[in-house]
Amino acid sequence: MSKPGRVLVTGGASGLGAAVVDAVLKAGGVPVVLDRDTSTVTAAKSYEVDVTDRAAVVRAVNDAARELDGLDAIVTAAGIDRCGRLEDVDAEEWERVIGVNLLGTVSAVRAALPHLKEAHGRVVTVASTLGKRAVSDATAYCASKFGVVGFSQALAAETSGEVGVTTLIPGGMKTHFFDDRDEQYKPQDDSKLNDPAVVAGAVLFALSQPTGCEIRELLICHESEGSWP
Repeated sequence: MSKPGRVLVTGGASGLGAAVVDAVLKAGGVPVVLDRDTSTVTAAKSYEVDVTDRAAVVRAVNDAARELDGLDAIVTAAGIDRCGRLEDVDAEEWERVIGVNLLGTVSAVRAALPHLKEAHGRVVTVASTLGKRAVSDATAYCASKFGVVGFSQALAAETSGEVGVTTLIPGGMKTHFFDDRDEQYKPQDDSKLNDPAVVAGAVLFALSQPTGCEIRELLICHESEGSWP
């Protein structure tokens, strides 16, 4: 398995993003973290950035690429959720989910793309099983993740032969993602959640493919996952 190289990870300070950073380090790669709070990041270069701030994202990505003399991959793991019926979720909060999950993904990938083209690198976007199947009380999250799936598929067509694009579709994971939810929206049985380290291993598998081979879509979930199919 080839080394993952220089990998930019949005949301890399916690959850799946932190697991990806750890996996990249263990595989001999060089991770770079973009996150709103990087105080817990000690083993990797980091930039404190809100992915909804497009100009700040561009600066951070270019600074990282300059410091590392290029980029080989980007993994867009930054994500949030606001559960509730459409009429019950504040409009600004609803739109922030789109801003982080979809537009933040687009901004980071757009900024990284020139550097990835130089390296014939790879993009791994993080969608969700709820980017394949919609449920009630999740209009913002589903809209954002369906958008990530569509964006990723179009990007793969657009950059064919220049940059590899993988859409990662994970089910629920044992992270702090659910901590700030109302009790009714928290998983009632966390034994049915996947270990983020396992999902990070799938990301590394996508990044390790030989030139000319791409994993276009990778769905990974616990064997008892309830949100798919």
